[in-house]
Amino acid sequence: MPTTIHKTVPNRITASELQDWAGVPVTILSDVTSGRFVADPRIRPVRPFPLGTRMVGRAVTAWCERADFGPVLHAIDIAGQGDVIVVDAGGSVDTAYIGELLCGAARLKKIAGVIVNGAVRDIDTIASWTDFPVYSVGNTARGPLSKERGTVNDAIVFGGVPAQPGDIVLGDNDGLAIVPAESAMAVLALAHERVRVEAQWAAELASGRTLVDVFSVPKAH
Repeated sequence: MPTTIHKTVPNRITASELQDWAGVPVTILSDVTSGRFVADPRIRPVRPFPLGTRMVGRAVTAWCERADFGPVLHAIDIAGQGDVIVVDAGGSVDTAYIGELLCGAARLKKIAGVIVNGAVRDIDTIASWTDFPVYSVGNTARGPLSKERGTVNDAIVFGGVPAQPGDIVLGDNDGLAIVPAESAMAVLALAHERVRVEAQWAAELASGRTLVDVFSVPKAH
């Protein structure tokens, strides 16, 4: 069955949105949402992010059947600058779903990154790129076996988290989060407030207040 593209390309992330989300650590987003948008922690960046940087973009989704990378090819072709390719391969590490050539093509298009619930390959090259983050469960030398199945821009589940085209994808060295587009502004406001509060806590601790005082911990007996 041929690969199916279900929906049109989502709105690209704006410069203003990018700036707003780039200041939100995944840890803080997790705290203000009780962790419900955070993906499986086994999905890790191939190369650690430079200090204080992170990946932000709108999701273009790809659901892959085992050993078939057709949806990844189509997703990269329809994605644009600032998008993140979100590939669900069910956590399979039997074959890789993306490598140097496909990641290179995405990088040339200024796609913001690729996240794969599955394996990737060509690690040496991918890890040498400081401007193109790639996440995966693992890596293998084995390549995919077919390219004619799966779906693109459909609702999927990525690492235990629902993902739809246009959702906000946020990633750093602590993990990945996928925020539903319809909730994004409310979640962003909560996250910014938590950033402000944590800065205040840090200042109070630096002034000499105790942890028990700052965090209003009940007295111990």
